[in-house]
Amino acid sequence: MSERDPFINLSFFEGLTESQLACLRPLFIPVTIQADEVIFEQGAPADYLYIVVEGEVLVSFKPDDGPHLPVARVRPGGVVGWSAAVGSRRYTSAGITTTDARLLKVYGNELRTLFYQHPDIGKIMKERLASVIAERARSTHAQVIALLDMGFGLPEQPEEVNR
Repeated sequence: MSERDPFINLSFFEGLTESQLACLRPLFIPVTIQADEVIFEQGAPADYLYIVVEGEVLVSFKPDDGPHLPVARVRPGGVVGWSAAVGSRRYTSAGITTTDARLLKVYGNELRTLFYQHPDIGKIMKERLASVIAERARSTHAQVIALLDMGFGLPEQPEEVNR
């Protein structure tokens, strides 16, 4: 895994000034996680937001009455564990590495405090998080429909009915 500066070339930090990055850098902790490791469990306290620097993280949701459902495969530049950033008490999904991964983690309370103290940074970061959340929701909706179609045994294309 590369040891280059993770703040360079990650779209999440793109366009921020050096002074804005100087405010953010101390909050983000670099971590390396082996493949097939659980980063956070669904239902666990939502403490940290993670940005994928290298590798891949599978986000998985387990409904009460069924098996784990893959929600997203998050690659470099993507965000997982955003429940911590929005102030949720618990993670709504699990995050598991599918490869060796380098991540940046930030304590959600510290990030929200920074957003309050530096509204200029907060506005930019909140917009970026909102984009991630909205994109994931669109992706999840399509995946749930596909799973329902498979569960109901529906064909991909409706068959013509003879009349």
